[in-house]
Amino acid sequence: MWFNQTSVDFNNEDGMMFPIQYIEPVFRPPSEAKSLILPVTNGCSWNECTFCDMYTQPQKKFRPFAHDDIVANLERMSAYPVRRVFLADGDAMALSTKRLLAILEAIQKHLPNVERVSSYCLPNNVKNKSVAELKELQDAGLALAYIGCESGDDEVLRLVNKSETFASSLSCLEKLGEAGIKRSVMILNGLGGKKLSPQHALNSARLMNAAPPEFLSTLVVSFPLGLERFKSRYPDFEMLTQQELFLELYYLISQLDLPNTVFRSDHASNYLVLKGRLGRDQARLLQQLQHAIDSPQLANLRPEWARGL
Repeated sequence: MWFNQTSVDFNNEDGMMFPIQYIEPVFRPPSEAKSLILPVTNGCSWNECTFCDMYTQPQKKFRPFAHDDIVANLERMSAYPVRRVFLADGDAMALSTKRLLAILEAIQKHLPNVERVSSYCLPNNVKNKSVAELKELQDAGLALAYIGCESGDDEVLRLVNKSETFASSLSCLEKLGEAGIKRSVMILNGLGGKKLSPQHALNSARLMNAAPPEFLSTLVVSFPLGLERFKSRYPDFEMLTQQELFLELYYLISQLDLPNTVFRSDHASNYLVLKGRLGRDQARLLQQLQHAIDSPQLANLRPEWARGL
């Protein structure tokens, strides 16, 4: 899963607090660590993926926040030099284009120094937005969408109840790209288990090659609350060993043809930190993986106790 939990409080020079009131837990992509986390919805509009426990608590039931409350938070933050804004929670793109435009206009009004606005994005929530609408959002400041494709394999997606397909993910990526919104895609290493690992890797690479994203990252699937929910739909799932995770990732990267895509596998769930631009560094990334496969004790792997979501 692709997130870090966060809680944000801002203090002025006198030590007075101007907190945004969050419904916890709050999650954001690792690269949004220095961004203002602006609540515009609560929870996730789908929230049925069996591998994801992010928004399963009762208080995280999906709902949009009132526009006046969003504006009040922006007014409260107007005294601070905010450069980046992340629209929380799980999928602000579930909102209508009209509502999103109103939020983006309010950001421009109250935080004029903002250089980038970003959001999580479920592919299905782009289905009913035209390229012209998405271009309006891009013109209004929405610069980056984080898309959890998880896999490009339809069988894997069905078994994890993602409510997406290769085709729906591809359509989303193509529309966002045509509108000029940068795309940061996440694939879940190990999601297919032992049985479906090869097709999970191959079809995920096919999806990425079909609509090359600007950014691609991989995380290792994990189940902090246990496997019962996940196995209710995928009963014969077997988790990959560390070496099998490396082999799957090696196969995925070897099949990619993405000369301009920035690749990251540096989330806390990953055993091996990988960073590079695929067109320039693909061979090096594969060498690092091969070294981890052949000599894990010498590969500077993240210890088990340091891994997490």
